Amino acid sequence: MTTLKDKLDRRKSRVRRSLRKHSAGRPRLSVHRTSKNIYAQVIDDAAGKTLASASTLEKDLKGSLKTGADKDAATAVGKLVAERAISAGVKEVVFDRGAYLYHGRVKALADAAREGGLSF
Repeated sequence: MTTLKDKLDRRKSRVRRSLRKHSAGRPRLSVHRTSKNIYAQVIDDAAGKTLASASTLEKDLKGSLKTGADKDAATAVGKLVAERAISAGVKEVVFDRGAYLYHGRVKALADAAREGGLSF
């Protein structure tokens, strides 16, 4: 019997396998969400380094947000990670939604990152 974790792991590996085929050497914008927070990282897989990151746990965001688990928080994190990625010299990324559906907070983060200047 397959558990929910097994299904999520299979979906995540399927998404990452597809990204590897189509990435063409671009870094990936990885999203992780929990019930209380959302996190985003721009990762260079070739070098194995994180180029930029942002989350709702940061002091400047935590004070200005009502909660870390809504679309407004995801939008703020998306804009912040885009700003940091551009200052690190990254303009093009591939979007790694992980095991999450492209809906709600994940979509809000992606749209905000696009508005912030990242292209994917």
